[in-house]
Amino acid sequence: MGIKIGPIETRNRVFLAPMSGVTDEPFRMTAHEHGAGLVVSEMVASEELVNARPDMLRRALGAESLSPFVVQLAGREPRWMAEGARVAQDMGADIIDINMGCPAREVTGGLSGSALMRDLDHAEKLIEATVGAASVPVTLKMRLGWDHGSLNAPELARRAEAAGIALVTVHGRTRCQFYGGKADWAAIARVREAVSIPLIANGDGNSVSDAREMLAISGADGVMIGRGAYGRPWWPGVIAEGLDPGSGIAEPSLREEADIAATHHDRVLSHHGHHHGNRIARKHIGWTIARLVERHLIGAEAAAAWRATLLRTDDNDAVRQGLRELYLAAQDKAAA
Repeated sequence: MGIKIGPIETRNRVFLAPMSGVTDEPFRMTAHEHGAGLVVSEMVASEELVNARPDMLRRALGAESLSPFVVQLAGREPRWMAEGARVAQDMGADIIDINMGCPAREVTGGLSGSALMRDLDHAEKLIEATVGAASVPVTLKMRLGWDHGSLNAPELARRAEAAGIALVTVHGRTRCQFYGGKADWAAIARVREAVSIPLIANGDGNSVSDAREMLAISGADGVMIGRGAYGRPWWPGVIAEGLDPGSGIAEPSLREEADIAATHHDRVLSHHGHHHGNRIARKHIGWTIARLVERHLIGAEAAAAWRATLLRTDDNDAVRQGLRELYLAAQDKAAA
């Protein structure tokens, strides 16, 4: 059960959210291989992409390994959003997503991300410029509004649909909430009433039961998994399988998880270089350890020891071997 985005149909209705510092090409490749319906790049600053800033070019990589290939653009000037869309297409983008949802101060302080929800006329100009420059479908990610005094997501969605946006994703919090409290899935339903294009619900979707409830309450066509995928890039595919059997993957065994984690680690090193990649890999390994603690497969003291072993060394071979040993310990605990 996929979702139509212009001429493109996704393989299921559970997407991986774009997350800065997380959804680089190695993470997206791994999530895609294990059943995510759609994966989206980290936020790419449009002006910096046009000016070929190396880190933004790296964020927009993936056309050779991912299909459909989605690049998320951020910016505050129509000119740069239009030029950025053209560059992204030249880099192989099949879909371009516009970021109007990021709550980070360094983004909103520059009047990008969710700050654009404070000025819908300007937001509309950015959408029109991006859609006008693109020959591929353009989607939009937003929040409920800037704060609870301005819950204007339905109005922005209406304007976006009229401007040619093919799909809209709504995170069920305001910008001023950041990630606090509980996502308001019922508020997303007001966006469903406002538009006829596909709607994706985002925020606090950590399980199959969460996803079912999100869909029922919001009326959305699909769900987007963000922090729920930390430490387990296969999780969107597992949720997809729970919603629509045959569309995703079965939950991996611990042995399979170990293989996925090892492959992801190697990809991070290859993509970012062994020195920088080692540092980037540490947060993913930290999340992997935390997930095993959540499942009572390692205890708190053991987790602290594993963190000391795996997160403080620059010896990538030792880290790779340590990951295997971590999962062997988890398997022994599960079998006990």
